[in-house]
Amino acid sequence: SESSSPRQNMPVRYFIMKSSNLQNIDISQQKGVWSTTPSNERKLNGAFWESRMVYLIFSIQGSGHFQGFARMGSAIGCEKSQDWGSAGFGGIFKVEWIRKESIPFRFTHHLLNPWNDNKKVQ
Repeated sequence: SESSSPRQNMPVRYFIMKSSNLQNIDISQQKGVWSTTPSNERKLNGAFWESRMVYLIFSIQGSGHFQGFARMGSAIGCEKSQDWGSAGFGGIFKVEWIRKESIPFRFTHHLLNPWNDNKKVQ
């Protein structure tokens, strides 16, 4: 489809978002928001402003599965969320969940990341 976005000819970006627990994924899926560490904010905001679309692929640390994927719906703001209950998170941003499903890493072992020494995407 045609878009009037000034970013329409820019690349699509993908990020793996690791969560420490299922509760954060559930909150995100219910409220349509996400929060990450301040060290990730600059990279995600840069991708949001410089790319046509930013997809976030979610996984719970140590689960051996992806829990689904979403589209980044806004830049990361200054507003913080009490939902995550951690002082280590930065601002919240909108996410639009596309698929909520547990997918074992074994189904993605054929995917290699050329920007990470061709390691498996997991």
